[in-house]
Amino acid sequence: MTRLGKTAYTEFPSLIHDLAGDFRVEDVWTLRTPGAGPHDFPVLLAAIRKAGGFTDQSPLVRLLFAIRWRIGAVLGWDSPSTGVGRRVVSLRDRLPADLRGAPRGPDRSGMPLTPVYELGTECARELANKTVHTVLHLRWARRMNGEYGVTISVLVKPNGLFGRLYMAAIAPFRHLIVYPALTRRWERAWRERGSTTRNGEPA
Repeated sequence: MTRLGKTAYTEFPSLIHDLAGDFRVEDVWTLRTPGAGPHDFPVLLAAIRKAGGFTDQSPLVRLLFAIRWRIGAVLGWDSPSTGVGRRVVSLRDRLPADLRGAPRGPDRSGMPLTPVYELGTECARELANKTVHTVLHLRWARRMNGEYGVTISVLVKPNGLFGRLYMAAIAPFRHLIVYPALTRRWERAWRERGSTTRNGEPA
């Protein structure tokens, strides 16, 4: 995993820029995807899904999420009334008319974020609760060194002062534990699955 500056979020044109202009960029990073070609974004997504969701990670990450869900259950942070479609409107409702029927990507247990859209070179998922409305965005593109890879951005709209304090409190856990563990697993899944293309040609 390589953390990037927040300006990397706007490095390449993306649909999400039009949908989430009122969200702030919280984190941006990239995975190591050696041998990737221009059409390998679906391959990466398949590898990520095979690697499992947030609840299928290392014991430490699972423990952190279990603690978070337990606290949320006790304090009512994650009740249905605080979620997408209740407290906040889904970003899917902001899609242009010609993309309302676009694929969303599969939904699955173990992944608390629900799909907004999934296109050939980018996808987005969202989650809302009492603390924040957040979006996980993945963008596939060719970099300046000629290699293809994915930029992963976390966008947030905190729910008032409480939401901002919450995001600040969990930042060390995200940066030191959750993101590194998650991306190591995803990078390993990429290496094990391999690429279906190399330099634009079938492997």
